[in-house]
Amino acid sequence: MIESRNLTKSFDNFIAVNNVNLNVKRGEVVGFLGPNGAGKSTTMKMLTGFLEPDSGEILINNIDMKLHPLQAKQLIGYLPEGAPSYSDMIVSDFLSFVGKMRGINDKISLKNRLEEMANQINLKEVWDRPIETLSKGFKRRVGIAQALIHDPDILILDEPTDGLDPNQKHEMRNLIKTISKNKAIVISTHILEEVEAICSRAVIIANGKLLANEKPNNLGKNLEDKNVFCVTVSSKLNSLISKEIKADLNYKNIEIKSTDNSSAKILIESDEKNLDLNKILTKLKKHKLEVVEAFFIKPSLDDIFRKITQSK
Repeated sequence: MIESRNLTKSFDNFIAVNNVNLNVKRGEVVGFLGPNGAGKSTTMKMLTGFLEPDSGEILINNIDMKLHPLQAKQLIGYLPEGAPSYSDMIVSDFLSFVGKMRGINDKISLKNRLEEMANQINLKEVWDRPIETLSKGFKRRVGIAQALIHDPDILILDEPTDGLDPNQKHEMRNLIKTISKNKAIVISTHILEEVEAICSRAVIIANGKLLANEKPNNLGKNLEDKNVFCVTVSSKLNSLISKEIKADLNYKNIEIKSTDNSSAKILIESDEKNLDLNKILTKLKKHKLEVVEAFFIKPSLDDIFRKITQSK
């Protein structure tokens, strides 16, 4: 549905986006991540035809954005940064106006679609209020409703849950999940838990360059140069037993922590890609230790994001 090739955009001497390729299929929700000033919003503005790239091309469902901009834009719903709107209009009039601009000219179709938006985005309580009197969260919801009003095949949402309270965020994520089956969706966000919750793929950009493009659970795989294995045993380990365990296991870094009076954690760090787990557990049993649980410690998405964007 979206295919961008070698997108580049500069402002004077500053390269905001540098040779970015991005593809999104129907049914995908792509989380677009990056530090402030990384080039996310500039990329999204180019994908929607709001900005023209210096070089590169954008195809929207195989329609060239540069050659046929109106045809391409008809397929897109766009929530820009800040959710701009006509603040003196009441919510229902504003969405009716956007619906007509988007080609819903039949009165009954428009009325039905407005009712759907009022229910789907939970706007009923502010339906007849001027937009300028709304909270930031409700303004954001109005912005999402205008992006969805024409039921587009492609949604490009810049910080869709910005300003929403936890309940509203939960509702918005459920909505995105529900509608994503038949759409291609790109979401720019700073909230990493949002990526884990709703995105099928995560794209990370920094300094205008695309640094990662993976499923959220695969993001850290190329960065994990060490394995950390944690074993919890149902015994308190004194210094003598700890010393014996370290000598027996014979790994470079082993840390043993008492968690309470009746258990301890043994942390084993290794450069080996495939730790021999049976060997570790067998050796621990020789010390008459009962293993309660054993698992690999994986880096969090926050850790991975920092490593990728700070080139560490």
